[in-house]
Amino acid sequence: VHLVESGGGLVQPGGSLTLSCEASGFTFPTFSYYEMYWYRQRAGNEREFVAMVSDTGISTTHVDSVKGRFTASRDNAKNTIYLQMNKMNADDTAVYYCSVYSAGIRYWGEGTLVTVSC
Repeated sequence: VHLVESGGGLVQPGGSLTLSCEASGFTFPTFSYYEMYWYRQRAGNEREFVAMVSDTGISTTHVDSVKGRFTASRDNAKNTIYLQMNKMNADDTAVYYCSVYSAGIRYWGEGTLVTVSC
């Protein structure tokens, strides 16, 4: 399983950014079977859960600190998940990772850096 995040960069406070994570390497079951996750790691902190999107994309869960601002989604036809981030603030500065748990192994992408600054 291979996960590749993209879309990070510099954004001003109050701004928006959309992250993508393309997954590959699933054999059976396929990508559409799995819950997918977004995590982030801020400097000096442990990696923390941000959002989960269910296999169909119908159900999502977001950590309280991003509720109402971030939205996780997916496109199973593209083997891709997304994280739409709005009303961003300095506390959102972090490396963002996508993740999946498959056959007893948790897989991670390399991460994409998001910096919120004037």
